[in-house]
Amino acid sequence: MATAWYQPREVMLGNEQHSSTGMADLEDRLTAQALADGDPAGWFERFYRAAAAGEVELPWDRAEPHRLLTRWAAERSLDGSGRRAVVVGCGQGADAEYVARLGFEVVAFDIAETAIRLARQRYPGSAVRYQAADLLNPPGEWLHAFDLVVEIITVQALPDPPSARPSRTWAGWPGRAGRCLSSRRPEESMSAPPR
Repeated sequence: MATAWYQPREVMLGNEQHSSTGMADLEDRLTAQALADGDPAGWFERFYRAAAAGEVELPWDRAEPHRLLTRWAAERSLDGSGRRAVVVGCGQGADAEYVARLGFEVVAFDIAETAIRLARQRYPGSAVRYQAADLLNPPGEWLHAFDLVVEIITVQALPDPPSARPSRTWAGWPGRAGRCLSSRRPEESMSAPPR
């Protein structure tokens, strides 16, 4: 399999503050509870539910696609016509909708059912196929099914130990000439998935 791994040259996100102290405390509590429940990614659903109820703002919610994704796509004049893409941890859909506008047939998933509901509400009538799925246990039909895998600052939000596993999982999703785009905050290490 000839999977190319592309990471943007400018991965720096600066010193962006994505959460207030209160949100960080809530995130810490939800993560601890999820780990205690044996569900390391379960805090996402709890956090999205709190946001949907107006109890907290999602620090990663944005109406526009991430600038690293748009820059990367523009530098390559990316045309997705006749190709498939998957967006990992799609949240409320900004990156997924952008990738669809590039011409890709897009599957966008998040572990949080509430995130999927909010994405569908935000983009009614979208051609993007939003679905709940677990990055650590993805559908088998995704193996070699995509031409582009997009993961923008998602995996770093997973607590250890599962945070190291996802890149090995999605390494098998691209087809022969597929690409993976993954970025993390600068303090996180960036590494390619195994080939």
